[in-house]
Amino acid sequence: MKAGDIMTRGVIAVRGEAPLAQAVRLMIDNRISGLPVLDAAGRAVGVLTEGDLLRRAETGTEGKRPGWLEIIFVPGRLADDYIRTHGRRVSEVMTPDVLTVDEAAPLDEVAHTMRNKRVKRLPVTRDGVVVGIISRADLVKVLAEKLEVAAETGDDATVRDLILAELRRESWVPLRSITVSVTDGVVALDGVVFDERQRQAIGVAAENVAGVKALDNRLIVVEPNTGIVMVDPLAEAEQAAAAKGGANPAA
Repeated sequence: MKAGDIMTRGVIAVRGEAPLAQAVRLMIDNRISGLPVLDAAGRAVGVLTEGDLLRRAETGTEGKRPGWLEIIFVPGRLADDYIRTHGRRVSEVMTPDVLTVDEAAPLDEVAHTMRNKRVKRLPVTRDGVVVGIISRADLVKVLAEKLEVAAETGDDATVRDLILAELRRESWVPLRSITVSVTDGVVALDGVVFDERQRQAIGVAAENVAGVKALDNRLIVVEPNTGIVMVDPLAEAEQAAAAKGGANPAA
């Protein structure tokens, strides 16, 4: 799946020469926290976000006044700060370094950029021109659709084959020491692993396969150096049943 497949078309954007008040009203009316800033050709030249509006003279949040050393040695930076906290045009306040993704970019690349750059949305381009926008919410919608598809049923043999195919793709799975069986959509995992995290992850892999109705994770966890059994679900279940059966009811 590509960025262009899930992007929102009809981008709400603004020009750099637009009044800041107009851009702020667009953000409020459309309940969005950022706007791409486009030039006359439709190319992204910046982005205006709520973060750009946190320091403003109108709200008394522009920050402390500079000391005399700053006035002497960094007048250019102070002047730039003044423009950003007092400017009335979008181009004066926006962040000029804008990240974009091509519409053909795979979703893993989109998600990686959002995580690493800590951005909530990315303009989507075609030949450099913005044709849409993709947000974290769009990725969440895709996740919801995939989870719903995973709830569909399938025959037991197909489900087992899909589970094994998924496990074979992971190098950390000790395939030779585990078995997978499926009966009426209920998956049973038996065998030995050497880390509780392996046991849990194998269970997750099984549950994610379409058609799985329930999971019985009976994998035993053995400490690899000593051979000591760390987790034995069947033994724990038997002990719990025995304890329950032997408990005296309250008078």
